[in-house]
Amino acid sequence: MRTPGIPNFDFIVRRALGEDRVRHDVTTNRLVGASEISSARIIVKENAVVCGLAIVQRIFQELDKNIRCDFRCAEGEEVKKNTTVLLVRGKTRALLAGERTALNFLGYLSGVATNARRYVRAVSAYKTTILDTRKTTPGLRELEKYAVRCGGARNHRSNLQEMILAKDNHRWACRRMTVARMAKRLRHGEKKVIEFEVDTLPQFAQALAAGVDIILLDNMNCAQMKKAVALRNKKGNRRQPLLEASGGITLKNIKQIARTGVDRISVGALTHSRRSIDVSMEFIEG
Repeated sequence: MRTPGIPNFDFIVRRALGEDRVRHDVTTNRLVGASEISSARIIVKENAVVCGLAIVQRIFQELDKNIRCDFRCAEGEEVKKNTTVLLVRGKTRALLAGERTALNFLGYLSGVATNARRYVRAVSAYKTTILDTRKTTPGLRELEKYAVRCGGARNHRSNLQEMILAKDNHRWACRRMTVARMAKRLRHGEKKVIEFEVDTLPQFAQALAAGVDIILLDNMNCAQMKKAVALRNKKGNRRQPLLEASGGITLKNIKQIARTGVDRISVGALTHSRRSIDVSMEFIEG
């Protein structure tokens, strides 16, 4: 399986294996011969969207370059409880030493992907894009954003350089500036997308007049969001910025938010509130 285009992919794998000191497994190295070969299967023990098979393969390859992986499903595929998603055959020591690291990544990334799929499915009747945020595990952002994509959602900015997003604390730090002046300064010499966060309708009107590309509606109620959409859609506006809802988004309220007509909903819970999927590895004959 092709590894995902993730910066520092091999570094992440090696760091995780080093954390577990897999080459110094005092149990396995005393009980199992260096040349012994075994087969095993990896099972997803609950309904889930599978993500992380490529990193599982890379983990085992790091310990046994000749290991064979037979994938029984694709990344991003939904599977039922107790589905075998991967068969592996290689050095027994490699399978035993890499087992926990491999399962940790598979369960964790499948949890993010499964969570993302739930949010995407919840608004499938609407023309609303579900986005993640930068509320990610330090050092593992690109992996988590990959899992979000496997779940069918899309990525917001990955870092502070990628796009311009003026948030509430920027407004406070620049409180002597008008929104129009802030937007002009942000646009000067830059071709990046400009997003501006607002939490009141008067602020929204200022951002709309300033001609930014995206306006983030932070913690607004649905009535306020509907009003913002109506103002944006009003005839005569020379620019039609995308409107993005954010703050306090859950599976319980996301459909109601999508009904307001916003274009995008950014959901921190895609990554910061995910639950790992139960996965296991069993040795088999053959």
